[in-house]
Amino acid sequence: MERLVAAKPNLFAIPFGIAGLAIVWRLMAGVYGAPLAVTDALSLIAAAIWLPLGAGALWRWATVRGSLAAEIGDPVYSPFLSLPAIIGMMLAVGLGLHGTDPAKGIFIFFFVLTIGFGGWLTGEWVLGEIDERRFHPGYYLPTCAGGFIGAEGCGLFGMPSLGWIAFGLGAIGWLILASQVSGRLFFIGRLPEELVPTMAIELATPCVAGAAWFQLAGEVPDPVAYMLAGYAALMLLVQLRLLPIYARLRFTPGFWSFIFSWCAAAALGIRWLEATEPPAASTYAALVAGAASLLVAAIAARSLLELRPARR
Repeated sequence: MERLVAAKPNLFAIPFGIAGLAIVWRLMAGVYGAPLAVTDALSLIAAAIWLPLGAGALWRWATVRGSLAAEIGDPVYSPFLSLPAIIGMMLAVGLGLHGTDPAKGIFIFFFVLTIGFGGWLTGEWVLGEIDERRFHPGYYLPTCAGGFIGAEGCGLFGMPSLGWIAFGLGAIGWLILASQVSGRLFFIGRLPEELVPTMAIELATPCVAGAAWFQLAGEVPDPVAYMLAGYAALMLLVQLRLLPIYARLRFTPGFWSFIFSWCAAAALGIRWLEATEPPAASTYAALVAGAASLLVAAIAARSLLELRPARR
């Protein structure tokens, strides 16, 4: 319990990434007939990590005076405070595969929490003085990721109007933040080593936007879907260019920032395969889902190695 209470908010990237992989396999089940049990197992694993981390955070905020205010004001960790509610939305979608009514209520609760906290946190950033050298792509999480993931969930639960509102929140937040994030990365020097993995979040934003657009606008690609895919392709090439930088980093829990981004890219790829139906689409989709699963397995295995007691 002491370790859970002391856990940093960025550790929520672990269940966030695993829930992202569950989305990949949910699409594989719905489109290509993969076993739904894979999605359920991944959702349970994500929930089994999310709940203890959430309990530890709630206990810390309740017992350590000023801890929540300090984390909201922290330029590194504050964006990750939005992840517990975002993960709650994602897990509610998985639960909705088995029982729509309770899952929909759970989704709405976490949707409201996501949007409300995103607005509050944005207000804190407006009032505060953010250290520009510690400003990083994780700032997309509260409003951009929260808005787009909420929009897709609203579409899945039959609330398209609310989904478009959430999509607008994500899109406008993205437009505002993109120039700030790009300016910081282009002109203020490289991020500190522990924040370098957050650059993978640049890939996630157009991918979750594209997935939400497909869910709300329909599975037939239109000009907006193509534009979002084009930007996602650009960010994919940027990530490939950054691979040598990532390879030189010392492994930290921050590496889990890679997981959701690449799972979001895999999920968008599967949606495009479904929409365009090229020859051997199911084979390509299986390769994409398999690659995402191998990445998660590799990061998880490396994390378990870090938890081993040091030999004396």
